[in-house]
Amino acid sequence: MPTPDFVLELREKIGTHPLPLVGVTAVVVRDGRVLLGRRSDNGHLTPITGIVDPGEEPADAAVRETLEEAGVVCRTERLAWVHQIPRVTYENGDQSDYLDLTFRCTWVSGEPYPADGEMTEVGWFDLAPLPDEVGADMRRRIESALSDEAVARFEGGR
Repeated sequence: MPTPDFVLELREKIGTHPLPLVGVTAVVVRDGRVLLGRRSDNGHLTPITGIVDPGEEPADAAVRETLEEAGVVCRTERLAWVHQIPRVTYENGDQSDYLDLTFRCTWVSGEPYPADGEMTEVGWFDLAPLPDEVGADMRRRIESALSDEAVARFEGGR
């Protein structure tokens, strides 16, 4: 997956040290189905995810990433979950700490296809049951987005 230019510029200064980044997960729903894609880097089946660009509103990042990765226009409805993902260490040694903001989104238009190469396949999947290939963390993100709770779930603050 292409690394955003701003991350490459920061890496020139900090090397492989942990880099805090804000990520988004767009759980896009249409007619009782959820948009999932198979990531080209690890083969996992996930909702659309991405990194918030500097100065970008996170809800706008969720919409942008959905269009870029899946060719689908969506609208964000609400923030569902805020949580810190355990530190990720990449093969080249780079370390990142992602604060994930999971949004519930609604399909507006477009049929899914792997638009930018970050996904090898993209499509609509039944919510019940979700495919077994969807990992536990991604299931929690989807469940949070589908919850009827009016406020976002968050971790910590005890």
